[in-house]
Amino acid sequence: MNLHFYKILAGCHIAAAFFFTGCAHSSKQSTEILTYTNPLPVQFGDPYILLASDSTYYMYGTGGGAKDGFCAYSSTDMVNWKSLGQVYHGNTAASWGIANFWAPEVYERNGKFYMLFSADWKVNPTNEQENFRIGVAVAEKPSGPFMDLSDKPLFDPGYPAIDGNLLTDEDGKTYLYYSRCCYKHPVDSEIAEQAKKEGKFEEIEESWIYGVEVKPDLSEIIGEPVLILRPPVLLNDRQSEWESRSVTTGEVNRRWSEGPYAFKKGDTYYLMYSANYFGGKNYAVGYATSKSPLGPFEKSADNPVLEKNIEKGGIVSGTGHNSMTWSKDGKQMYCVYHARTEKTGDERVVFIDKMEIDKDGHLHVEGPTTTPQPIR
Repeated sequence: MNLHFYKILAGCHIAAAFFFTGCAHSSKQSTEILTYTNPLPVQFGDPYILLASDSTYYMYGTGGGAKDGFCAYSSTDMVNWKSLGQVYHGNTAASWGIANFWAPEVYERNGKFYMLFSADWKVNPTNEQENFRIGVAVAEKPSGPFMDLSDKPLFDPGYPAIDGNLLTDEDGKTYLYYSRCCYKHPVDSEIAEQAKKEGKFEEIEESWIYGVEVKPDLSEIIGEPVLILRPPVLLNDRQSEWESRSVTTGEVNRRWSEGPYAFKKGDTYYLMYSANYFGGKNYAVGYATSKSPLGPFEKSADNPVLEKNIEKGGIVSGTGHNSMTWSKDGKQMYCVYHARTEKTGDERVVFIDKMEIDKDGHLHVEGPTTTPQPIR
C-alpha cells in the first residue's frame, strides 16, 4: 500500500491533514483555520454525504476499495475524514445484488439508517448484460453494518434502474427519483438523426429520470413511476448542446439523464441531474425546478451549473453525479460530486464546493475549485 500525506497551509496554520490507503485511511488534525483543497483524497464515484443527528458527517460512494459493497468515511468538520472501512457487503447468500454496487445514499429515519443503492440483480433469466435494480439496506448506526431490508430489489420496473434518491416532503410523503439506464433504449430525436447522417452512430440510446412515491418504511413503491426528465429531442433546444456532447463529439452512442438529487427550498422543488458519459470529460450537472414533487419539471436556462474547466486553463473534467449537504448551522449549502483531474487520470475523486440559491431562485455552484477553500 502507498501511504500519502496531504496537508494544506493557510498562512501559518495547518489547515487539514489526510492519511489514506484506499478504503482504509484515517486522518486527524485540529486547526484554527479549517480549509480543504479539491480533490479530497477519497477515491469515490457518486459521493453522498449525510449530516446525521449526532452532528457528524458521513460520506458514502462507489468504489473506494470496497469489494462487492460500500465503504464510508466520517468527519466532524467536513475537512478531516476518517475511514470507517466497508460498511455494506453484498454478493452474499442473503443479498439480492451480486455485482456492480453503485451510488449508495444513506438516510436517517426513525432512529435507523437506510441505504439506497444500485446493483446487478441475481434474478436474470434472460441473461441481460445490464440487470441493475435499486434496493435498500438498513443499519442501527451510520457506520453500519448495513443489512439488506429484503431479498429482492425495492421494485422491478422491467428495465435496468440505477441512482436512487429520496425526498421526504412536509406532508410526510416520500418520493424516489431514479434513472432508467440507456441499455436497450434507443430513442428517436433530431440529435440521433444528425449523428446517423454524419456517420457517427446508427442509433442513440438514452437514460431517463423517473419519480414515484414510496411507502414510509421503504418496502415498496406506491403507484406507477412518472417520467421526470429526458435528454432534449430538438437540436434548437437550449439544453441540447451541453447534454449531447458525448454524442456530437463521437465519444459514445448514448445520452444520459442520471444521478438525480432532489431537494425543496421554499415552495420550489429542485432536481439536479447529470448528463453525458460518466467516464468522459463532458460529464456535467444541470438542474430543473417544479412546484410539485413529481413535476412537471422545467430545466434551467442556467445549465450546466457544473462542468469541466480544462478549456479555461483548469485541470478538472468529468464533473458529475452530485449530492448536497449543509453546514451545521444550516446557512451554507455544499455540492458534493466526483470529478477527474490531470493527476488522478481515470480515477474518480471527491470534490466539495459551495452552492447557493439566489433571491430569484437560481442555483449556483462555485466550482470546480482546486485552491484552498474555507469551511464555515
